[in-house]
Amino acid sequence: MKLLTFYKEGRLRPGILTEKGILDISGAYPTMIEAIERHKGLDDFLDFAMEAETSSFIELHKTKLGPSIDCPEKIICVGLNYRRHAVESGMSVPDNPIIFSKFRNSLSGDRGIVNIPSQAKQVDYEAELAIVIGKTAYRIDETEAENAIFGYSAANDLSERAFQFKTSQWLLGKSLDGFCPIGPYIVTKDEIEDSDKLRIKCTVNNEVRQDSNTNDMIFKCKALVSYISHHMTLAPGDVILTGTPEGVAMGHGGEVRPWLKAGDEVVVEIEQLGRLTTYIRAE
Repeated sequence: MKLLTFYKEGRLRPGILTEKGILDISGAYPTMIEAIERHKGLDDFLDFAMEAETSSFIELHKTKLGPSIDCPEKIICVGLNYRRHAVESGMSVPDNPIIFSKFRNSLSGDRGIVNIPSQAKQVDYEAELAIVIGKTAYRIDETEAENAIFGYSAANDLSERAFQFKTSQWLLGKSLDGFCPIGPYIVTKDEIEDSDKLRIKCTVNNEVRQDSNTNDMIFKCKALVSYISHHMTLAPGDVILTGTPEGVAMGHGGEVRPWLKAGDEVVVEIEQLGRLTTYIRAE
């Protein structure tokens, strides 16, 4: 099943993407968090709607989408989690996951416009696999982690590197408005055979910048969920960005690096999870 958020009558609503279009489920599930918490009823709801002659569906390409999960309690990010990315960054492979965060103001959706602040000069792209938590998890082991996962989404951990490295805390360069595109939808875990073996790719203006596989991750999905749950309680709707592979602009040698600029189109594509497109504009 594929869940998303979309704008209708001026507000974001949760929906299910079907072969007929988007099914608005906000009447029964007012928020995406409620859809995740009460997901066991979604199959029956969808079956009824698909069979009912009166059900109305919204065309995907005529609708403005929001972030695939629009109201997480936490957006938890993992740094240097791909071996080849650690090497290109000139940093050691970490012994433990490097954890930092983004805030909800950074969320944006598929085909969304992200504005670069005038003082930002080193904006980078980072294609990432996002885990969406489905149930409360506290101090669980890896064997229990699968039950805590609701699904997966494509994401882009946009970063302003000059801001990021002003101090040892990366937050300033990570949580600019719109700097966490996620979408176009959440794919429930039952549709993903192995989240640790997915091709992940990023293009800028149709030029391939990143092309890797999640099997290069140092800490795999279940290990990350377990590790983080030992330090904080994970709640339904929480998002974990699992890190980015090699090929980011910061990793390019030489004085001139291919930072993002106004007019760029960035596409993150992950096997089985669709394409997430972001348009870069000047503030």
